[in-house]
Amino acid sequence: MPEPSSDPAEPDEQKTPLGDLAQRAKIRRQAASIAVALIPFGLAFGVASTEAGLTVWQAMGFSTLVFTGSAQFAAVTVLGDGGTVAAAVGAGMLLNLRSLAFGMVMAPALRGPVWFRAAASQVLIDESTAIGSAQPTPKLARYGFLAGGLSVFVLWNLSTLVGAAALSSAGDVVTDFGLDATIPAAFLALVWPRLAQPTMRLAAAIGAMVAVASVPFVPVGVPILFSAVGALATRPWAAR
Repeated sequence: MPEPSSDPAEPDEQKTPLGDLAQRAKIRRQAASIAVALIPFGLAFGVASTEAGLTVWQAMGFSTLVFTGSAQFAAVTVLGDGGTVAAAVGAGMLLNLRSLAFGMVMAPALRGPVWFRAAASQVLIDESTAIGSAQPTPKLARYGFLAGGLSVFVLWNLSTLVGAAALSSAGDVVTDFGLDATIPAAFLALVWPRLAQPTMRLAAAIGAMVAVASVPFVPVGVPILFSAVGALATRPWAAR
């Protein structure tokens, strides 16, 4: 009869890899579902770019180098309406201010050489941050961030190419079929488990009220920054 192991850490060592693999598979499914949900918007951006006077390669360069959907749409909308390049850049920068908060959230999970952090910053978007920040450990947060960011990066650029090169009315497809509701639904699915904690529910409620109340008075993109007040307001309760 074999003797039982005297190493108390052995059971955990046997269970952890399996649990880690299962969680990674779940993360990949989340990343794939969000990336697929963004395809109609990538198609619409490709069409909007050509309508604003950009070539196919310029649209592709926009999606590859800028790679922030809302800022890209804001910029091509300004250009399409006859605005200046400076106005287009300003609109995009204003919308991208939220990336400062994303960086603070993901910094603990993205430690490493400067070159790695610089490369990872290219996929610092809403979707990668949502997936990464929803994970229970820094290791899985890093994996979720990269899985989400790279999945979206590939499909966003492919759909931009198809939209710019082959389609002419993808924007109508997005609204006519209600595909614009897929992204909020996906984010809600990621955030929902966190609302089990009273502090998180309070933060979400305060943040939502502040954002909605500020919409009529501030430029597009700023309300989401103001919503961070929810997190700050609940910090004293979280510390108790």
